[in-house]
Amino acid sequence: MSTTVTPSRPGPAPGLPRAGRTAQRRRGQRSRSDLLPALLFVGPATIGFLVFYVWPALRGVYYSFTDFSVLSPPTWVGTENYQDLIQDELVWNAFGVTAQYVLINIGAQTVLSLGLAVLMHRLTTSMAVRGALLLPFLVANVVVALTWFWMLDYQIGIVNGGLDWLGMDRIAFFGDSQWAIPTIAMINVWRHMGYTALLIFAGLQTIPTHLYEAASLDGSGEVRSFFTITLPLLRPVLAMVLVITVTGSFQIFDTVAVTTAGGPVNATRVVYYYIYELAFVRFDFGYASAISVVLFLVLASVAFAQIKLLRAGESDLS
Repeated sequence: MSTTVTPSRPGPAPGLPRAGRTAQRRRGQRSRSDLLPALLFVGPATIGFLVFYVWPALRGVYYSFTDFSVLSPPTWVGTENYQDLIQDELVWNAFGVTAQYVLINIGAQTVLSLGLAVLMHRLTTSMAVRGALLLPFLVANVVVALTWFWMLDYQIGIVNGGLDWLGMDRIAFFGDSQWAIPTIAMINVWRHMGYTALLIFAGLQTIPTHLYEAASLDGSGEVRSFFTITLPLLRPVLAMVLVITVTGSFQIFDTVAVTTAGGPVNATRVVYYYIYELAFVRFDFGYASAISVVLFLVLASVAFAQIKLLRAGESDLS
């Protein structure tokens, strides 16, 4: 006599309850349904990045191993451009001039921007003040450079006119090799200082106010609170700001191009301007690409060192 066994209906799988599994299934369906709109929004920016950044960068790396001008196809020369780079005194001079500019620009800009941000945070919340600080950054850099170029002119500049009126000697701000790079650096400090201050100001707003209140109850003054509370808690923001400003400072070009054109006697011939001359004046695109690759490696190394040394990914607030 045979016995028929009726298979039982499978019960709910162990783990999440039925309501939890349903909610999880719905979230999975929602995430899949959101994928297409997300790709549509990210797609144009991704295509632009690939076409205008990644592809030119890859071609630049290839050209750095070739002898290439616009009038003839590239010819493979291996590491010859990099060997010439090591022996080129103008390249080392350009990197030295750029480093001098970066040190002046970043040092002055960081200190002044930090001071402005602290003053805004402690003394005023006026939107008019914040807007006024941002105004120089909204003006095109070429316009700023030309305006200061006329104001600092040795003969007709208002600044030298004021020095003459005070009985002081006139200064060839752009014609003296000792003054040219500091002058260009301070022009860009004036332009970017307000924008950098607003970035730091945003970081200051993340610091809890009760820390300052507790410090004041313990007898801590403004200066001591700044060094014991503000600076340590502002470190991640300062790290981000320094990475942005240092990378941007190494790419100085337009101010030099419209004021000194690399002079006097290579005193302001920064790396970007030297690359421009090689590529678009001498049409030596292969050698210019090799210097560009070296500059990219330098900037990547500097940014990586900044992030690691300043512990940009860590916060003392947690």
